[in-house]
Amino acid sequence: MKNTYFLDSMRAQEKWRQEDSINLLPSENSASPQVRALLSSDFGNRYTLPINTEYAGEFLENAYRGTRITTDVEKRAEEVCREVFGSKHACVQPLSGHIAAMIAIVSTTKRGDGLCAIASDKGGYDGYGQAYIPDLLGLRASTLPFDEGVWNLDSDAAAMQIRKQKPRLVILGASLILFPYDMKPVREACADAGSTLVYDGSHVLGLIAGGEFQRPLKEGADLLYGSTHKSFFGPQGGIIATSRKDLDEAVRKNLTWRVVDNVHWNRVAALGQALLEMKRFGPQYAKQVVKNSQRLGRELKERGVPIMFEELGYSRSHQLLMDVKELKAVFGKGVNDFSVMMEKSNLIIDSVGRLGTGEITRLGMKERHLPELADLFVEAAKGKDVRKKARALRNQFDMEYRFR
Repeated sequence: MKNTYFLDSMRAQEKWRQEDSINLLPSENSASPQVRALLSSDFGNRYTLPINTEYAGEFLENAYRGTRITTDVEKRAEEVCREVFGSKHACVQPLSGHIAAMIAIVSTTKRGDGLCAIASDKGGYDGYGQAYIPDLLGLRASTLPFDEGVWNLDSDAAAMQIRKQKPRLVILGASLILFPYDMKPVREACADAGSTLVYDGSHVLGLIAGGEFQRPLKEGADLLYGSTHKSFFGPQGGIIATSRKDLDEAVRKNLTWRVVDNVHWNRVAALGQALLEMKRFGPQYAKQVVKNSQRLGRELKERGVPIMFEELGYSRSHQLLMDVKELKAVFGKGVNDFSVMMEKSNLIIDSVGRLGTGEITRLGMKERHLPELADLFVEAAKGKDVRKKARALRNQFDMEYRFR
C-alpha cells in the first residue's frame, strides 16, 4: 500500500461524489465548506471529561484543562439549536441519531416498560424492533397501526391502542417518511395513558428546522431527536431538543459514562455552524426540498417510473417512494440490481426504493432543472450510459453551494 493511499482515496472520493455523480440518497446531504473545515480542525484532536464530582477533597467540574473554547462551543451550539427548533433545552452531544434515540429511550423508560413505534415493514426504524434497542434495554416493543394506502400512521387506531396498552413510550417518525402525522389524537391518548411521546425526526430534521413538514414540539411531542446529516445538512451526529426541564435533566444524567463519553468536538463545532446556516436560510431550503420532491415525482411518473402516491402529491418530505414490484415489471430489474445499474451511470440511489431530494436542493437545483434530471434517470434505467450527461448536469451547480 502506498504511503499516499488514504489521501489518494480522499481525492478520488471527492471527485466521484462532488463532481461526477448526482446523489439521490435520502439519508445523505452535503455540508458547506465551513462545516467541513470545522470537521478537520484541531477540535477533532481534543477531549473533555465533565465529571462534576469530588476528587481528593476538591470539586472537579472537568477532569481536563484546555477546554475553555470547546465548552463555550457546546453552549453556543445548544443555544442556536434551541432557537432553530423552538425548544427550551437542547443537547448536541449524541454521536449519531441512533445514539440520540438510545439516550431518549433510556431517559424515559425503565426495564419492563412498553415501547410503541412504527413497524420496520411500514418504513419504521429497524432499531425499535424487539430484537434491537428494546432487547438491549429490557423493554417490550409493539407496533403502531399504519395505513399503507396513504403511507401514514392511522392516528385514531393508534390512539385507541395507546389507551388500551398504556406503553411507557410512544415513538413517532420513520426511515421511510413521506407525509406528516396527525399528532393530536396520539398526543391526547398519551396524556390519558401516562405515556411519553417522542418524535424521531432523523430523516425530516432539516425540514422541521426550516418550518416545513410539521413542528413536533408544538404539536405535542415531549421530546424531539434525530440525525443531523440527512435532510439536515450538518455533519454526521445527533441532537435532542425538549421544552420539559425534567426530560432535559434525565437526558443529562444519561450522558457521561452512560451512553456517551467524549463527544467529538469537531462534530459539535461543525453542527453549530450548520445550525447557524439553517437559522439563516433553512425556511427557503426546506420549502424548495418539498417542491423538488413533488416536481421530481411528477416528472418521473410521466416518464413511466413507478413513483407511488400520485393522488397525494407524491410527497411532503425529502423522499419519494418507487413501487419496487412495478419497477421490475417496467425495467426488468429488482430494486437492488436497479440501484447498482444506476450507480454505474453516476446516479446514486438506495436499494430499498427511496429517492431523496435533500442534496440536489442543497446544491441549488430547482423545479426547472428536474425534467432534465428525470430524463437522465429514465435513460439510465433503460441501460444507457449517461455518465457524461450526469457529470455535466452536476457541474452546472456551484461547488460552494447555493444554500449557505
